Amino acid sequence: MGRRGAVEPAGRRRITAVAAGALSAALLATVATTAGATESASGGREAGRAAAAPDRNTVETAPAADAVDAVDAASGAVTAAACGEGSYHAEAVRSGGTWTARRGGSTVYTGGSMRDAMQAAINSLTPNRSAKERVVVRGSGSIGAGTRVSLPSNTAIDVCGTIDVTGSGSGDQAPIYSRGASNVEVGHLTVTGSPLYGIFMRNVNNVVLGQIEMRLSAGLGIRIDNHGDRSTRSRDIRIDNVHVSGARNHGVETYGVDGLTIGTVTTRDVGYSGLLLNDTINATVGRVDAENTGTGTGYAAFRMANRNGRIGDGYPTNIRVGEVIARGGGRGVFCVSESGGAVIDRVTLTNTGNNAVLIENCRNVTIATQGGTISGGGEVRLAARSEFPGNRDITLQNLTLNNTSLRESPCGTNITYRNLTLNNTSRSTC
Repeated sequence: MGRRGAVEPAGRRRITAVAAGALSAALLATVATTAGATESASGGREAGRAAAAPDRNTVETAPAADAVDAVDAASGAVTAAACGEGSYHAEAVRSGGTWTARRGGSTVYTGGSMRDAMQAAINSLTPNRSAKERVVVRGSGSIGAGTRVSLPSNTAIDVCGTIDVTGSGSGDQAPIYSRGASNVEVGHLTVTGSPLYGIFMRNVNNVVLGQIEMRLSAGLGIRIDNHGDRSTRSRDIRIDNVHVSGARNHGVETYGVDGLTIGTVTTRDVGYSGLLLNDTINATVGRVDAENTGTGTGYAAFRMANRNGRIGDGYPTNIRVGEVIARGGGRGVFCVSESGGAVIDRVTLTNTGNNAVLIENCRNVTIATQGGTISGGGEVRLAARSEFPGNRDITLQNLTLNNTSLRESPCGTNITYRNLTLNNTSRSTC
């Protein structure tokens, strides 16, 4: 018997599917809908990256182009704007060993600290502003792991250089930090070194992270959560393209988010999960591409945990993933601790060190609606812990399994295996 389709409750937002690796201009204009009616402008996702109207302190480049993704009219291809392109309100610039922060014709900082120059530029923006204002950072430098650059509401920043994080610290320090803020954007960012977090955001709304590159030797890449006030979720988070290597923790992690749109997460030699979604609902992910991620651990290229995808007491389909790729590392796909409501279109899982797929105490999960291949590595396993209800409404389909095993123990409820090709692969299912 096939899995029964879950109906999304009225009043829940639906997020447009994303092509892997890029978000189109059409996505930026997508407005959440409620039972067929258009949501009010105040409640919907911000449409695009509209810059605030220039004031006398706004600096314009020539030509003056907005800092948005450009779409080729003939091909429809999306090209990210170059770092620093377009209008801005303040800047922090390095010349030799000196950093200078300016707003218009006013200098607000001169000295040797990249962190202080960035923060001074941000602090020079209009107080209590109601529209987003933008800072451009030009140059590379170092920031201590025990410090942070804080982004308040209605702030955009483009870092056209590299932030190298040095030393040690504790807590939630990060070179890019935001808490309790709305309408925050990081257009470009490159981080190296040993941060606690590359980006840390807590209880935030309407966030855009554009082109993010992290080549780390410690820490966690990006974490966005609601743990300042867990009664209210962080909402409407967009991540276009992030590449994390060398982190000792997760590549990207969310906890307590409602409304997440991701283009591509690429991880290389990351200690734990590539993309970890905890207690996150209404999420669309284009692609997770992980290599040697979570080696020697129970983490996975893509992991869902802590009632991820659960809305109220149910699991309507609200987590949509285009593709998961895993080579080596720990697990490939891992659903655990009463998570679900998920559909993954395609998987390519090769020689994972732990389970290629582990579904444990989950509801309404479908893997490979459009096909996939699992080769070598650990077994494909449906399992359960006694402290949670067992698996229910799980579908594995359109898969080729090579040189591995498929095992279900204990038996779940309404488990469907459809169109499976097993090559040198054992099967023990209910």
